[in-house]
Amino acid sequence: MAEVIRMPLLSDTMKEGVIAEWHKKVGDKVKSDDVIAEVETDKATMEVMAYAEGTLLYIGVEKGQAAPVNGIIAIVGKEGEDYKSLLDKEGNAPAENNAPKEEAKPAPKAEETSKLAEQPKKEAPKSGDATVVRMPLLSDTMTEGKIVSWLKKVGDKVKSDDVLAEVETDKATMEVMGYAEGTLLYIGVEAGSSVKVNGIIAIVGKEGTDVTPYLDDDGAAPVTEKKAEEEQPVKADAASTAQPVAETDKTASSSSDDRMKISPLARKMAKDKGIQLTELEGSGEGGRIIKRDVDNFKPKAAAPAAANQASTASVQNFNTNLGQEGHTDHPISQMRSVVARRLSESMFTAPHFYLRMTIKMDKAMEARTAMNAVSPAKISFNDYIIKACAMALRKHPAVNSSWMGNAIRENHHISIGTAVAIEDGLIVPVIKFADQKSLSQIAAEASELIKKARNKKLQPQEFTGNTFTVSNLGMMDIDEFTAIINPPDACILAIGKIEASPVVEDGAIVVRNLLKLTLSCDHRVVDGAVGAAFMQTLKAYLENPVTMLV
Repeated sequence: MAEVIRMPLLSDTMKEGVIAEWHKKVGDKVKSDDVIAEVETDKATMEVMAYAEGTLLYIGVEKGQAAPVNGIIAIVGKEGEDYKSLLDKEGNAPAENNAPKEEAKPAPKAEETSKLAEQPKKEAPKSGDATVVRMPLLSDTMTEGKIVSWLKKVGDKVKSDDVLAEVETDKATMEVMGYAEGTLLYIGVEAGSSVKVNGIIAIVGKEGTDVTPYLDDDGAAPVTEKKAEEEQPVKADAASTAQPVAETDKTASSSSDDRMKISPLARKMAKDKGIQLTELEGSGEGGRIIKRDVDNFKPKAAAPAAANQASTASVQNFNTNLGQEGHTDHPISQMRSVVARRLSESMFTAPHFYLRMTIKMDKAMEARTAMNAVSPAKISFNDYIIKACAMALRKHPAVNSSWMGNAIRENHHISIGTAVAIEDGLIVPVIKFADQKSLSQIAAEASELIKKARNKKLQPQEFTGNTFTVSNLGMMDIDEFTAIINPPDACILAIGKIEASPVVEDGAIVVRNLLKLTLSCDHRVVDGAVGAAFMQTLKAYLENPVTMLV
């Protein structure tokens, strides 16, 4: 069956996207991970994948033209498959209206007319009655999203710029807007559940509109309220029977939290950070707790007695059943799932080879100390290496390239990603045009991006578009390691720690501060000699920082 490709929501402020380039044409074969087009949004130009396999049957938006979010831009299906019915469902003229009129037939008898009248008619959705809200594509690697929380409930009035829900992707937690006004008629995904990109998550429209035709058209089944009503008493009885006292306390706490004036985002941030809402003081209108209050929260010093009690409790909770086997299965987060899939694909499809080099960092350490005395932002060794890599990539554009399947793309811009470990996995914020920025600019931008990454507040344009990546474990006392290439890059640089070590210079043993680097290369793009030449240039920049100024 043919699959509709829609204009994805690529940023939280995007309302439409302009097709910057089509990478496929009608009739081309398409794989699920093929990039079919480049879309220019209000913030960046990003790639759009089909997430479907087959033949490209239809292109609905020409290059240079705009399409609204969730508008049809293409259709993929079996070769020769009829796709016009999918376009008709979007509000185009129905096929029956365009068909030639049939010859007049004798009027049916009264009995037949009454029977026909009694039969229920399945009406097609009327354009303008309701708007289907779908799971948007919030990152270039996202295939599904998890509803963290609903900020609206069925029956609520909704404005076009209202946030309906918070969605957890493989890289961040982001807000989803409906871009439609009316009443929230239907919620298709419960909080905590996941849905694939472009799947229906809600319907907004005129109050009283029947949503069944919209769901039938998409193949979705409505969630019946009866089922929810049947389950609620059972759950309530079971909970009250098991722990009446605990339930009373929990209800009192919950109702107290519900009465507090707090924004949904601030509530979510407080929950993630383990902050009790009662400890927060609101600085918003009418004492409302907002994001700023959570960011600026400083816990009060706990009383010694409370600390001792907590320590005692933790000791009592420790599992003292020595010799007893056990395990805990942790559910896989969206981010961990995508990291596993993407890095597995990279490791088993890109033929890796590795180049190692030892760098003398004595002059770099002296230069960093001098620069930090005047720099508005503190420059780390990682910032220094990013700048050196960017300068070296200028001289070795073959390393700043990507494997595209049927071509090698040499990137003319240099954007360097930095691997950042967070609780759920790994994310790579990107320093765009790193070769054109000063060390202090790189330091300030990297610090802000890493902070956003750890708080899951990165926007898509901040973690996409890398042409080269660095991964640093030196601060964790790792001597050296090898990293897996981060697609679509052709190389990734693994950075170890700087360590004072004895070396031989001019026949004498001296102590130097040494740094070990390992470059992982995709042999389809970068040959050994090309990678080695890049490493030699990088070494020259790192060992003598003055050369970066020439």
